Amino acid sequence: MEFSHRSVLLEETIEGLNIKPEGTYVDGTLGGGGHSYKILERLSKQGSLIGIDQDEDAIKAATERLKEFENKVIVRDNYKNIRDIVQGNHKGKVDGIVLDLGVSSYQLDAPERGFSYSNDAPLDMRMDRRCIITASDVVNSYSYESLLAVIRDYGEEPFAKKIAAKIVERREIKPIETTLELAELVKSALPYKARSKKGHPAKQTFQAIRIEINNELSVLRDTLDTMIDLLNDRGRLCIITFHSLEDRIVKTAFRNAEDPCICPKKIPVCVCGRKSKGKVITKKPLLPSDGEMEANPRSKSAKLRIFERRI
Repeated sequence: MEFSHRSVLLEETIEGLNIKPEGTYVDGTLGGGGHSYKILERLSKQGSLIGIDQDEDAIKAATERLKEFENKVIVRDNYKNIRDIVQGNHKGKVDGIVLDLGVSSYQLDAPERGFSYSNDAPLDMRMDRRCIITASDVVNSYSYESLLAVIRDYGEEPFAKKIAAKIVERREIKPIETTLELAELVKSALPYKARSKKGHPAKQTFQAIRIEINNELSVLRDTLDTMIDLLNDRGRLCIITFHSLEDRIVKTAFRNAEDPCICPKKIPVCVCGRKSKGKVITKKPLLPSDGEMEANPRSKSAKLRIFERRI
């Protein structure tokens, strides 16, 4: 299957980066290379791009798509290692970083990847198939308490208790092996009104398991300050999120980077010594246009937030 992914909020992200032709930029979630292609188009020969992705299929697709450009480095890794990757491929800091945290269309549509509740496939959901733990391990070996926490906290699923109990009950009879098996199991655990609501009833549970396997939220939370510190003065960090958990982490980190003071409000002068790292450019996130949402329904939940470094 051909790797395909329609980059969401593409023009808004490129404009938000405020690209300098001779600058250095990092695409921390390279995917099919959509954002990277637009960045490279705006760079001179003195500019450069570092593309990072943990998915082998994405690396192959992006390498092919970006082959006309010489001023690039493509690295198969997780963006959590962005500091080491940048230091190994560039002297100094960078002028912009972009993260598109969405699952690619290819990953969702390729049955063998096990991300989708619409195609029958072995339970997998690994973005990096070098990792050992799969969705099957979570579903079939996590305790009831651990399953409940994952589905409740990462899926924001109101019926997490019923779903976790149903999974534990079913796997005592036989292992849960495929995506459709899990999707039908989740559906059967929900009350009729919840099953009949718009959207697939297993969406939040699948999201939760995927986040757990790939450590998505912890990686994002642990890397945001590092990315801001890697920026040159007036360099920008652009992040596209697709659900409230991610967006909340980004919003909070950007706000704290702009105003890190922890002094009590009644104290007239700051004594904690914490200095602002820059400015939040997007007080409210940028959203897809009606036209983009109509052309690409998967963009509907996307939000873009931008932070500018000030030194």
